[in-house]
Amino acid sequence: MNDFAEIADRVEIEALRAEFTDAVMMRDCARLAELFTPDGVLRMPDIPVELIGREEIRTGRERLQSQWDFFVQNTHPGTIRVDGDTAIGRAYMQEIARVLDGRSGLNFAVYHDTYRRTPEGWQFAERVYEVRYLDTTPLTGSAPGSDTQAHDRREAGAPGRAPGVGGADASATGTADDFTAPASAERLDRAIAALRANGFTAELLDDAAAARARIKDLIPEGASVFTGASETLRLSGIADDIEAGDRYDAIRPRVLKMDRATESDRIRRMVATPDVFVASVAAVTETGSLVIASGSGSQLPASAGGAAKAIWVVGAQKVVADLGTALRRVEEHALPLETVRAQAVYGRPSAVNRLLVLNAEPQPGRGTVLLLREAAGF
Repeated sequence: MNDFAEIADRVEIEALRAEFTDAVMMRDCARLAELFTPDGVLRMPDIPVELIGREEIRTGRERLQSQWDFFVQNTHPGTIRVDGDTAIGRAYMQEIARVLDGRSGLNFAVYHDTYRRTPEGWQFAERVYEVRYLDTTPLTGSAPGSDTQAHDRREAGAPGRAPGVGGADASATGTADDFTAPASAERLDRAIAALRANGFTAELLDDAAAARARIKDLIPEGASVFTGASETLRLSGIADDIEAGDRYDAIRPRVLKMDRATESDRIRRMVATPDVFVASVAAVTETGSLVIASGSGSQLPASAGGAAKAIWVVGAQKVVADLGTALRRVEEHALPLETVRAQAVYGRPSAVNRLLVLNAEPQPGRGTVLLLREAAGF
């Protein structure tokens, strides 16, 4: 291979494949989509999934990764054959994963690729994912900081967190809570009844799509709406519905354009007292309390009472037995996942600097909980 131009092409294509895996691991779906040509195609027949165009690829990957508890992908070099401004190749994959419903496994797969030279460099014109081996034996390991690992530490007598509220240590039960599995129908009904008894308006909906439709009924046109930072809102499309159109006076897009050095006081007032606040929570207890964790505290005033109305969209996996378990869910499950997100977006880890517990809603009709039968967010 003496053609230096072809060598350079091969190096760039190999870097493209590495960038794909990095975007997957960092859960950066927007960056991943930009690795494809505008009409690029991502096909995964064994799932089955077919995504055409960058927008479908971005939103499709978001839907897939919203189901992960954890996912690790390793790419091994394969063939590359360059023919002018196009090329074909294969990349070999090894992956391990666990999804939120508890299923897990290991697989080996092949990406059959077509590449195209563009003004931005080499990009994927098509990736076709072929599974060659799949082992669905439950994985015994866990991501650092997960509830499974914390339980293993306690079982082994290793140093861990302090006992929960009331002095009860979860290790006394000999089992760990699964903070990723949707609650049973009985537990969901119990949470709904308790929330209503505590003054919240509480509705049980099938899924995030139903919540997305319900939100439009609950928020009047023209209302000033502040959306809390939430994977549930982002992945469901609720955040886009509120922030991208002209139906509402969306506060978050305005705040992001303001100068925090000179307009911080105005920002503080805008986010604290909107007409409507829409967000999620870290946990909801079967006794009817909402638990909200925050690094900066900027979202807490609106939840606590600053907003005229508040709406919380909550996945079924966030239902826990009591306040002590809710606090453990914040520390052992939500914080590690939020840290991964914050590190990717802001370049720094997250922290639980402020906690808000809403035990009841004293103003009838102010607070609405849309509790889903499926897992959503983390």
